[in-house]
Amino acid sequence: MTLISEELDSDELAEDLRRLLPAWLGTRRWFADKGDRAPTVEPLLVEVVAPGDPALVLAVVRTGHEERYQLLIGVRGPASPLPDESAAARIGRTANGAQLYEATVDPELTGRLLDLLAEGGGAESGGSGTVQFHRIPGAEVPQGLPGVLSTAEQSNSSIAYGSRAMLKVLRLLVPGPNPELEMLAALERAGDVPSAAPLAWIQTSPDMPGGETTLGILQEFVPNRGDGWNIAVEEARACILGECESVAPIGGFAVEAAGLGRATAQVHAALESRLARQELTGEDVDELVDLLTGRLEAAAAQVPELRPHQRALRGAYRDLGDVVRRGHPLHTQRIHGDLHLGQVLRAKDGWVLIDFEGEPGRPQAERRHLQPALRDVAAMLRSFDYAAHHALAGVLGLAPGEQSPQDVRGTRLARRASAWAVHSRRGFCAGYRAAGGTDPTGEPVLLRAFEADKAVYEALYEAHNRPGWLPIPLAAVRRLTTR
Repeated sequence: MTLISEELDSDELAEDLRRLLPAWLGTRRWFADKGDRAPTVEPLLVEVVAPGDPALVLAVVRTGHEERYQLLIGVRGPASPLPDESAAARIGRTANGAQLYEATVDPELTGRLLDLLAEGGGAESGGSGTVQFHRIPGAEVPQGLPGVLSTAEQSNSSIAYGSRAMLKVLRLLVPGPNPELEMLAALERAGDVPSAAPLAWIQTSPDMPGGETTLGILQEFVPNRGDGWNIAVEEARACILGECESVAPIGGFAVEAAGLGRATAQVHAALESRLARQELTGEDVDELVDLLTGRLEAAAAQVPELRPHQRALRGAYRDLGDVVRRGHPLHTQRIHGDLHLGQVLRAKDGWVLIDFEGEPGRPQAERRHLQPALRDVAAMLRSFDYAAHHALAGVLGLAPGEQSPQDVRGTRLARRASAWAVHSRRGFCAGYRAAGGTDPTGEPVLLRAFEADKAVYEALYEAHNRPGWLPIPLAAVRRLTTR
């Protein structure tokens, strides 16, 4: 077998990537800049991390909008057969005929990546490379397991190693401390917290242009019966059809929602104890109100449907400021930052929170800011609303967000969907309170402001990505601004 890595030259491979990637990147669902023109591509890092045939190359490229993306590239000889799953992942051929393809579809290469994480190494361990592999002290990282790429639509790529571990390959990169890695390490130190323990991570050395950058995070695999979104939508659907008892004889999804509230409060308590906490001053509150108002103005400039509600939304944010300035305490801490039903798994003994990277649309520095824990609570309450709308649309044969018929049946089913969301919200708040968190129902002004901010964010997202879903957050905005 030819060891093609002996023929791989980083400079030559960089030239191949400049030529091949512009057309290929637009086919990747994690690539955000899908404009009319193919992007320009400038490789910043091209490193062979696993030689052989196939070889594994880790590359970081900068695109025309100054965004940085990570690629894991498989390299095989001109006549070497490609993995069965690689048809849609083929990038092209190098100038000397070697075949390039997306390595995350290759179980052999993803298995070798796991071995590198188990062994540790890179510049810090005596190697000369820019890519470094680090293992959490005391963590048991499995070896010799092939990786299987998740097919879920994500902004990153997830690779499962049987029932042992899950690797998140970060795609859109931001230099500097990674908020998810920071919080996972803090939760692990706290112990007995419903989150997946970190095992290892990949990063660049400080020599990387822009500085040290996290590339991937390996966590323990959490055996589960599904994520919260799919479970909630199914149970909402059953309740809309009047079948709640056959699906959840122990009390419907409100019981599960209460468990989820408890898990969220436990995570918040652990983050507060292990990372920073800060009481908001009057000046801090002014900055918070300005931040919420600025987000609203930016969103309304792009989503005309928000403009009739701007005055009432500004009033909700001012009310928040007034309550805190009158002496109501409000502290900030590190939070999940993008909590919704798709970010939780139903494990055997309860709910587990995952994906602590924060809202993808926010700058990474902002995601590391201290924020009120009620932000996470508000985000989850909005997610129950989404699940109810999605389930109702499925029952009625409509697209999510499409207006339900105003006949007797449509009205009855819409009321059931709304009741399911209300009971789920109440269950979550009760569980959060029972686990020691601040009672969300006792903070109506603050919760209203944060729910409104989340709904505005959702409206902006839906307008750009799923216009048919826009009525869902707009309905929430109307509800939150009508007294």
